[in-house]
Amino acid sequence: MAEGKTQNNIWPLPKFYFSVDIGARTDISFQEVSGLDTETQPIDYRHGNSKDFSLIKMPGLAQFTNITLKKGIFVNDNEFWNWYDQIQMNTIERQPVTIKLLDENGSPTMIWKLKNAWPTKIQGTDLKSDANEVAVETLEIVHEGLTIEMNEYSG
Repeated sequence: MAEGKTQNNIWPLPKFYFSVDIGARTDISFQEVSGLDTETQPIDYRHGNSKDFSLIKMPGLAQFTNITLKKGIFVNDNEFWNWYDQIQMNTIERQPVTIKLLDENGSPTMIWKLKNAWPTKIQGTDLKSDANEVAVETLEIVHEGLTIEMNEYSG
């Protein structure tokens, strides 16, 4: 039998082991990350002398979805509120953001890199007197570009 990887012994990666870096702050613990998608808007076009009586579709501007990050609230941890408070008239400190999906050894297998990210919305936790759960805050960031890197799986 030939050695090596076959389709039968490769499994999809679980999505629960990941890390997030924002600017110089690395390995921030988040409970959830969503919004890692991009879309290219189509442009309809037709030459005036085209023999085809239909439009052609050309790629237009790329559009990026806002990224939503959720994490537990810790005592004296106001870093994201402070970042949000820096928003002034058309000025904000933009940060690179790196989101890594990790394998069982903690090595990145997929890496999403966001360019020029900044917070557009921050939401504190809801409060309930009869709740038995962790206080979670939500940070929504916008960005100007999303690239994906794939590392070869070595497991």
